[in-house]
Amino acid sequence: MVKRPGRFKRPKYTLADDFQHVITPIGVVHSPFQWREEAPRQATVGEAVEATIVLKTGLQNTVKDLKGFDRVWVLFGFSYSNGWKHQIVPPRDTVKRGIFATRSPDRPNGLGLSCVQLVSIDGPRIVIRGCDILNGSPVYDLKPYIPQYDSFPEAKAGWVDALVNPGSDHRYRAGCSPEERAEKDAEIP
Repeated sequence: MVKRPGRFKRPKYTLADDFQHVITPIGVVHSPFQWREEAPRQATVGEAVEATIVLKTGLQNTVKDLKGFDRVWVLFGFSYSNGWKHQIVPPRDTVKRGIFATRSPDRPNGLGLSCVQLVSIDGPRIVIRGCDILNGSPVYDLKPYIPQYDSFPEAKAGWVDALVNPGSDHRYRAGCSPEERAEKDAEIP
């Protein structure tokens, strides 16, 4: 009997083990946040702080027609990340979760995604509000936020929906020196 290809096969990881994909920054974020603890956990949480994205020279024409959008998605790099673990205890939780079930900045590829308010565009400078991105972070892409496609208010949020009384952010260390922060980061499982 001849097997029909793919009928009962499960998809497999098919990329070569040494496959790499280079991503070149298109810009850099200038924000008031120097340390992780200073930035809000999400772009929509806390005070709506302004920041500026400065595009690389020659890319100012890429933002043509971006004016008129209220929000943009910013794909950026967690350039200050200290490696990653398969599981972590998220802020306000007490249970270890798989890294892909969290929004931790410590990820295998260190990519961040924030939906921010678009304030203004002046040539290669884009002013945003609701920033949660650290100063000096590379920006890899910008995409317009389109409510009809990007909003799913009825979507379930997994374990986050089950948090009845979320605790305080156990990783917040206001007033710590950079050395104390690094020391305490090392203590976290």
